[in-house]
Amino acid sequence: MASRSRIAAALAAAAVLFIGAMPALAQQPKEWQLGFQDAGTPVMESITGFHNFLLVIITLVTLFVLALLVIVMVRFNSKARSEPTKTSHNTLLEVAWTVIPVIILVVIAIPSFRLLYFELEVPEPDVTIKATGYQWYWGYEYPDHGDLSFDALMLTDEELQPGQPRLLATDNNVIVPVDKIVKVLVTADPLGVIHSWTIPAFGSKVDAVPGRMNETWFKATKTGIYYGQCSELCGKDHAFMPISVKVVTQEEYDAWIAEQTAELMPREETTRIAQVSESAATKVAQGE
Repeated sequence: MASRSRIAAALAAAAVLFIGAMPALAQQPKEWQLGFQDAGTPVMESITGFHNFLLVIITLVTLFVLALLVIVMVRFNSKARSEPTKTSHNTLLEVAWTVIPVIILVVIAIPSFRLLYFELEVPEPDVTIKATGYQWYWGYEYPDHGDLSFDALMLTDEELQPGQPRLLATDNNVIVPVDKIVKVLVTADPLGVIHSWTIPAFGSKVDAVPGRMNETWFKATKTGIYYGQCSELCGKDHAFMPISVKVVTQEEYDAWIAEQTAELMPREETTRIAQVSESAATKVAQGE
């Protein structure tokens, strides 16, 4: 049985090393790109769709106002009309320019409220992660897996590997499975300042407030590495606390979790032995 456990642990470690060696597709904006970067979650897809919808409305309103301006300049300039018009009121026109904008705002409000609800209502998660903002880096915990935690600090220019973006890559990536709902609990160091956990491709942006727990969620639909940054002016190193999330397959995620928890086992076992020894010593001292 012990040999089987050692073999399983070795296979898990080998799988994790293989995962780390595999080139991951970085999901980033492209050069000369207009608009949002490619969406990596259903929330961001909805945000992009709503943005495109607003773009159509804004374009139509702008063209309509431009047409009115051109008509006024052509028909009512001093050369075309030497005598100024005496018209001062038009009931139908005044009702129209009041009612039409109201209708446009209602048309915008309905999908806007639907999108806000979609963003804020966290579904039942498959994975839960706690992100804590420090001065100036991020710390992460996986509450579903005991004491699994790590810090993520920005890589310096000397530490960057080929393909890693400057000021965005970190020494440790947040690992999550693809097509799974991930809930992120976001807070900040109680003695620190306000930060903001933001990943543009996920459509996620939530403040990390000391002493308060906020939450957001995402469901990444494509594997790869997604980058973000703290979006709050949190101090002198505000520009140097990036966020990197690596989305992998479920098998790769399970192998990574197995490898990480295997490293924690000696620590947990040592703690358990210490607790048992302390309890035994207490009983001896009490003459039990």
